[in-house]
Amino acid sequence: MGLSSRRSTRKTTGGRYIDFRKKRLSDIARPPTLTKLSKKSTSEFRIKAGRLKKILLNTDVANVYDPKTKKYQVVKIKTVVENPANRNFVRRNIITRGTILETEIGKAKVTSRPGQVATLNAVLI
Repeated sequence: MGLSSRRSTRKTTGGRYIDFRKKRLSDIARPPTLTKLSKKSTSEFRIKAGRLKKILLNTDVANVYDPKTKKYQVVKIKTVVENPANRNFVRRNIITRGTILETEIGKAKVTSRPGQVATLNAVLI
């Protein structure tokens, strides 16, 4: 079954929405980018207006910001501790925005969206 970014054909009450236009190629959605914890790899693909979007498929390092020293460090990631998006992402080591990572310098919370941008930024907790 294909993924779509269109609204549901049913209302919350169970009634039907009447379509005001046909299906379009732009309504097709991409499968989710599940950024995993392993050797760094990225991918890029064409989006609207001929632009390219870079996504992060795998990574083992993060740009961690330390609020006390106000500096960034490139730090190796040990494991995923907690993920508010889905608790099953923790056992699969999948990184999304809001994920808490165990790094070499301590726990850090992911602030960037690695499935949308090809970088992984985090803030030290």
